[in-house]
Amino acid sequence: MTSPKTDASQLELFAQELAATLDPPPAPAAKPTPPAPLFKAPPVPTRTLPIPPIGPNDPPLRRIQLGSHTVHYVLRRSARRSHGFMVCDDGLFVTSPNRAPLDDIERAIRAKQRWILTKLFERGERRAQRAERAPVEWVDGAQLPYLGNDVVLRLEPAARSHCVYDADTRTLRLGVTPGLETWQIRERVKLWFQDEARRLFGERLDLYAPHVGVTYRSCAISSAGTRWGSCTVAGNIRLNWKLVHYPLALLDYVVVHELAHLREMNHSPAFWAVVGEVFPDYEGAKAALKKRSVEMPILFPDE
Repeated sequence: MTSPKTDASQLELFAQELAATLDPPPAPAAKPTPPAPLFKAPPVPTRTLPIPPIGPNDPPLRRIQLGSHTVHYVLRRSARRSHGFMVCDDGLFVTSPNRAPLDDIERAIRAKQRWILTKLFERGERRAQRAERAPVEWVDGAQLPYLGNDVVLRLEPAARSHCVYDADTRTLRLGVTPGLETWQIRERVKLWFQDEARRLFGERLDLYAPHVGVTYRSCAISSAGTRWGSCTVAGNIRLNWKLVHYPLALLDYVVVHELAHLREMNHSPAFWAVVGEVFPDYEGAKAALKKRSVEMPILFPDE
């Protein structure tokens, strides 16, 4: 026979077990919510290398692995005795001797891989920066870069087309005939810039040639996309007409650069010493020309 105390204990235990079955267990404590980030980090930009476009008559596109980068290039053959490399906005172009085996060509590319990759990345960055520039609107009052400053374009109704520059007011007056379209306005202004470039190039070459100690044979304008100038052994100089957009001092630097090639047809220390004789701060001019070329507004579709 159980005692009343024992019966009470059993009843208490039973009551606890019954309560446990009826009441759900306490929920575990919720994990603390992490604080919201102060800002959203942008995605890490990837660096892409250009792939040269090829036409139906171009040599096939080749590729080579340079470190972690796959580089596409166009291989051209010629009678030259050494390998030549050109990096432009379209990518890498390699010119090699006609009989050079592919293994030798690839060894030459790898030997220049640091220079090639640096130039390809620079071109890619410039191309991206140019894509962000807004094109000029060819309307009355448009501002156009000329010798480092802006000139104002004035479109005036006229029976015959004309283009006259007023240096005092820095105004370029263009006579607009009935029905003249925007592209025709743009091309007429382009012709004016090119005429100005021819005039200025002749004046500056004649000014600096005696100081460099050389005589050049001829001068012509070019529309090259990646070169400001070139010079042949015969003394024929070509200068990019778009230099007319930049300050005269930068135009002078390119003029002196090309004239110096008539004494040193290379880019050796001896060549830069010649440039430095007439243009001591050529390093600053190179940097300024590179910087301004990226900042220059888009004036013409072929830029």
